[in-house]
Amino acid sequence: MSSESIGPLEISCQDVHDLLSRGEPFRFLDCREQDEYDTVHIEGATLFPLSEAQERVAELDDPNEAIVIHCHHGGRSLRLANWLHANGFTDVKSMAGGIDRWAIEIDPEKPRY
Repeated sequence: MSSESIGPLEISCQDVHDLLSRGEPFRFLDCREQDEYDTVHIEGATLFPLSEAQERVAELDDPNEAIVIHCHHGGRSLRLANWLHANGFTDVKSMAGGIDRWAIEIDPEKPRY
């Protein structure tokens, strides 16, 4: 596990990997843009660009569903997690370090950009 401090709305890459490995039910969102997703993505994550979040929030129909969001380095996903939390979503987390940290800690074969 990373020695980096994790905030209350964040989850580590290793913890996300563990959830995926165990088949835990949660919605995994990638809030980057299409071109970034096309460059590299994590299997099982649904593209949900931050730029489209207000228009697409209705797709997240259960405010109690567990949601994990990732982006490139963790900034956009933390913004989206905070916004969702402020709008009534009770179990939302941002993957700290984003897909870049995932490529370092979990899957070194993933390209970094």
